[in-house]
Parts: sequence; C-alpha cells; structure tokens
Amino acid sequence: MFPKTATATLLFFFMALTFQVKAQKQVHPKGKLLILGGAATNEYFIDYFAELAGGFDRKIVIIPSAMTDNAIENDPDFERLKKPFKNAGFTNIEVLHTRDKVLADTKEFIKPLLDAEGVWITGGRQWRLVQSYLGTRTQNALDQLLKKGKVIAGTSAGASIMADLLVRGDPAGNTIMLGEYQEGFGFLQNIAIDQHHLARNRQFDLFEVKRVHPEVLGIGLEENTGILVTDNQFKVVGKGYVGIYDGTRWSAERDTIYQLPKDVEQFYFLREGNAYDLKEQRIILK
Repeated sequence: MFPKTATATLLFFFMALTFQVKAQKQVHPKGKLLILGGAATNEYFIDYFAELAGGFDRKIVIIPSAMTDNAIENDPDFERLKKPFKNAGFTNIEVLHTRDKVLADTKEFIKPLLDAEGVWITGGRQWRLVQSYLGTRTQNALDQLLKKGKVIAGTSAGASIMADLLVRGDPAGNTIMLGEYQEGFGFLQNIAIDQHHLARNRQFDLFEVKRVHPEVLGIGLEENTGILVTDNQFKVVGKGYVGIYDGTRWSAERDTIYQLPKDVEQFYFLREGNAYDLKEQRIILK
C-alpha cells in the first residue's frame, strides 16, 4: 500500500490532470466559426461570411437540413435558398441535404465539402441536423474543414448545433432545453449555445441548463448578432447583445469581473467589439 502522503500526492496529480484535460477540451481547431443568433441571412452577415471564406468566387456549401420538409419540398432546386447568396455575389454555391443518415455516411455524399471554403448551416430545428448527420462522414468532413482553416457559419439551429451540449433539441417542442437530443456537433466543447435570445424572451432559459451542467459555458445570441470564434476566443459582431452564463458578473463601468456564489443565477451582456476567452471562460479586459 502507498503511504498516506504518497496517496494524497497521487490523488492531487490525477485531479490536476483531469482538470487540465477538461480545460484543454475548450481548444478550438484553427478554423473559423461564425455563429449567429437568427434573422441573419442578410447582406451584412453574408458579406462577412464571404470575407472569411476568401471572396465571393470561393466555393460555399449550404446545409438546409434543419428546415422543415415542406420548406425544402417547396423549393426543390433550392433557388430561394441560394438567392440571397447569389444576390450578394457568390458564384459557386452547392446545397447539401439528406434525411438519410446512411447516405450522409458515404464518401460520395460528402464530396461537395472536400473542396469548400465555407459552409452555411441554416436555421430550423437542430434535432433534424442530429438525425441526419451526427456521427457520420458528413460531421467528420465538417471537422476536417475546420482543421484546414476554413469557415463554418450557422444561424439559429445552425448555431446551437455547433456546441457539444445541444439545447432545444427535442422534437416535441423548442421550449424543452434538455430533451431527447442533447449532443451537438461539438465544434466547441463544454459549451451550450442558445439563439433568438431577447427577441423570444429566452434570457433566463440557459439557467435550466446551468442547474444540470454548472460546468458548461452558456452563450445566448440575440437575432442579427453573432460571434466569430478563432484561436480559443470570440469577438461579438452585429447589432445586438450576447448573453454570457459563466458564473461571473462583469461590470463594464467598473471594468471588473465578480465571481458569483454558486446559488446566484446571473448573466451579463457583451456587445460588438467585446472579446471573450473560451479557454479561461472570462471576458478579455482591455
């Protein structure tokens, strides 16, 4: 048997190692994530997406699978879907869609992603994305795209799916925060992303998630607002606010971060120009 001191030392070592591994889970690939809170298919964000992808002549892929079957069937050639991107100036657009998870796991299906410079995941219901793509070659191709330094944008459901903990993923209704499907694509680890934050009066809903998963960083995105994630950090872009649920309260006036007691539920807002360190889970003070 180990002496008590040796046992305590080993226990501390393994606890420290566990914490280090957990912290490292935050590390993001070298790609770019443009994560939008909804109502964001407009000139401002499409232009921004084009800049991140390298220009309007670069190939982009739109994934509309979060949308309803009716919406897709009513636009079988995806002309309405592609229109705002064409109007903005994109000249090389492909659409990738299936409800067949077996097909989504084939080499043939993912070919459009292999040479894409950017991917745009539309809004709708995030559980449809899970049913179609989670654990398939399609999801892996998206991971590989990020590792090559490319950009993935997602709005509304396309925003929430980017985190590892999926909120509002229940087919029974979008008011269920932790439902049938709780695993997202995991481009960001130890994080939950909500959207339509203030427009739908959702600013208190992430507390339901934090009570079950207090270690998770909650991010609430307002409509026409988003975050650009690069190198373990994000900056806020757009017109509205981003709610942060990280167990602290930041006072902009005092430029101070206050650690909250465990039983206190508060969040704070960031706005365009503010930056946040995802690895340390704290606002970057200037």
